[in-house]
Amino acid sequence: MESKSTPKVAVLTVSDRSSRGERPDAGGPAVAEAVKHYLGWDVVPIKIVPDEIDAIVKQLHWWAADDVALIFTTGGTGFSPRDITPEATRKVIEREAPGLVEAVRAASLRITPHAMLSRAVAGIYRQTLIINLPGNPKAGREALEVLAPVLPHAIQTLRGDSGAESSHRKPKTYIV
Repeated sequence: MESKSTPKVAVLTVSDRSSRGERPDAGGPAVAEAVKHYLGWDVVPIKIVPDEIDAIVKQLHWWAADDVALIFTTGGTGFSPRDITPEATRKVIEREAPGLVEAVRAASLRITPHAMLSRAVAGIYRQTLIINLPGNPKAGREALEVLAPVLPHAIQTLRGDSGAESSHRKPKTYIV
């Protein structure tokens, strides 16, 4: 059971070229910086894997078994034939959390019509929340800005923190 301690957060960059060292990973570090900026949480590891279902699934399972509370993937959510991150994520998660990626897409549509091309998914595996983010560093940071207000409560609830409900609603103020 997780209490007020900082949750373990990991970032998985899914990129053939970055995994082969042909291109530096810009997405993973951008997401890690956004996590620190918006949530004040540190990202434990950033790992890079190729666009291969087995490699993605293996890493997601590994981190969940290592008690990582929140995993962001970056990359592999578009229309390219090698973009298979959502399919790999669906092989791992037990329950989907569609509202998270729906909120990101809705906010992103105000910036670019290309947001509707995202196939990102989010979901829960045991006590780990997994969220697919775009590979573009700017888009990843923008997604974190959208998600940050609900992530502490989501993690507290998922981890069974008894104080989770206190952050659920702001108290009502009545004007007399």
